[in-house]
Amino acid sequence: MDKEKKQAAAIAAVTLYLKAEQEVAAMQAAAAAQIPFVSHAALPLKVWGLSGRQAQMQMRNMMQMKTFK
Repeated sequence: MDKEKKQAAAIAAVTLYLKAEQEVAAMQAAAAAQIPFVSHAALPLKVWGLSGRQAQMQMRNMMQMKTFK
């Protein structure tokens, strides 16, 4: 009798968990359908900005290696 109760409780818990997961997935799908997709790959490449940051990182690296006195 006790084993049957435990088995029924486990089955009920798994069923509730799966149902909750389905609801969350449905809500996420509905939210994703409402938000328009924006591609970040379309942003322009700013070469001067990248060059400046690279120079700053290189200078800091040389200072850490004690190239300068």
